[in-house]
This record gives sequence, structure tokens and C-alpha cells, in this order.
Amino acid sequence: MPFPQRRLRRLRRTPALRRLVAETQLRVEDLIAPLFVREGLRDPQPIASLPGHAQHTIDSLRTEVRELRELGVGAFLLFGVPQHKDAVGSQAWHPHGIVQKALGELRNEHGSDLALIADLCLDEYTDHGHCGVLDTTGQPDNDATLELYGKVALAQANAGAEIVAPSGMMDGQVAAIRSALDDGSFHNTAILAYSAKYATALYGPFRDAVDVSIVGGGDRSGYQQNVANAREAALEISEDIAEGADMVMIKPALAYLDVIARARRETDVPLAAYHVSGEYAMVHAAAQRGWLELEAVAFEHTLAIKRAGADMICSYFTRLLAEEVL
Repeated sequence: MPFPQRRLRRLRRTPALRRLVAETQLRVEDLIAPLFVREGLRDPQPIASLPGHAQHTIDSLRTEVRELRELGVGAFLLFGVPQHKDAVGSQAWHPHGIVQKALGELRNEHGSDLALIADLCLDEYTDHGHCGVLDTTGQPDNDATLELYGKVALAQANAGAEIVAPSGMMDGQVAAIRSALDDGSFHNTAILAYSAKYATALYGPFRDAVDVSIVGGGDRSGYQQNVANAREAALEISEDIAEGADMVMIKPALAYLDVIARARRETDVPLAAYHVSGEYAMVHAAAQRGWLELEAVAFEHTLAIKRAGADMICSYFTRLLAEEVL
């Protein structure tokens, strides 16, 4: 009489059997590629803390998107780095701002074949590095910032973004952006809200990528999600959905799988997770030292995010996974 446990192991014997009974499938179509475009460059500039990534020119961005599209990637999240920053981040909504130019070029080349997502925040564009207009305490003035977010949303939608992704964690940002888009007749422009964006220590390489440093050595703990709290994240997500978010994002991903799993149980809207720069850089650093296998760990980490409940994953591993794994 065989041991009962063997009925579980029988289906693990070969790769074909393991594929057949896999509970979670990770596809190229599940991935969103985050890309950086910088104003004033003549050539793309590699980002040292994000191996394999660069600050792109418009031309190199077009090449990167074209190559990724040939690999099956269909969604792209764009971040802009302007030549000039100011206290209010005015280049974020300028009709000829760098992201607006990039959106227009990509939309003209690819039509509706791509899902173009524009990060909607001010930190890349302000000279103080915060996500909004500052008040007398040096923190973002919530309501004044919402007015500017509306302007950014209109500029991005007009340039060709199908989805705007507010990441500033301002109270009421989704409602304000939805109102601005509807008033501007962009009723079909969707909102992917960074609903649970944590004040994590894992954003360092990203800040290198967008040349952001917070004035006075400050941080964003006053408005981003407390890393200790999961129930609070559920409230943030439910509020954004009530305000009109079409999709919600949890950021970071790998260190917050419990938050992703809870959101999947409690919400029915499409759920995104951002596998952030620090999570990516740590794996690369270990792989460079020969301590682990890059492709295998990249796949396992991303699969874990999908298994936790994410429908789509924004990951710096997108090209690697599309080329080497999936």
C-alpha cells in the first residue's frame, strides 16, 4: 500500500506535469515595463543602481518600447525627468513637457496597440523632491496639490495616456483627478491609483533614476503609508475605489505580499503591484557576486507577487523575464 503522500509527489515528477498542475501562471502580458525619459539628453544614460536600465532620450525610448513590444510586453509606465525643476513642478503639466512629448511620440507610432500609463506626481519635477506644493511646515499642501494633479492629468490624457497613475498619496487625489478628466471630456481615461504606497527604504535606486533628493534630508512618511500598517492600507484602497479608481496599486510588492493578498480578497477591481527598484537592485547585487541565479530568482519573486493576487506587475525585470524566462 503506497504512502498517501506520494499522490502529491506524482505530479511533480517531470516539467510537463508541473506545468500542467501549476496553480499560478505568469505571462508576459501580466507585466508593465517602467521606463524613464529625460529631457536634454543626446544619448541614453545608464542608471548605475538599476542595472540594465537607463534614462532615455525620446529616440532611445521609442527603440526600447519597440523591442519590448516585439517580446510581447504591452503596457508601459512612463516617468519623466525635466531639465528644469521648480517649487511647483510646472513641467509636469506643460504641454511640451518631457512625458507629454514621449506619450505623443509613442501614441503616434503604436496607435492603440499599447497601454500607455503616465505616472502622475510632482516629485520628479519639484526642486524640493516632495510630491506636492509645500506648506509652511515643509510638507505638501494637500488641497493645493490636488489642483495641480488635475492639470497634470489633463496634460497627460491630451498627450495620449490611456491611464494616469497618481502616486502622491494625497487625500482625495482620485476624486480630484476623475473630476478634472471628466470636465475635460476625457471620460475614457482610466485611473490606476497608487492606493497603498508605503514610505519604504526600498526606493533608493528609483530616486537615482529620476534625480530626486528630498530637501533637508527629509522623507515622505507624513503622507505615504506607514510600513507597519496593513489594515490602514485596506482603508486607503477602499477610499480610492469609492472615489472612482479603475485599478489600484500596491507598492512595494515583494515585502508586502500580505497587503496584496488582502486586497485581492476584499476588492474586485484590477490589482497591480509594483516590484520596486530596491527589490530589483538587491537581487542584481547578489547575482553579480555569484550568490544566486538572477533569472531564477527574478521569476520566483515575480511569480510570488502574482500568486499573492496581483493581476499585473510593474517590474524592472520585465525585459529579462520576457527575453529569458517566459
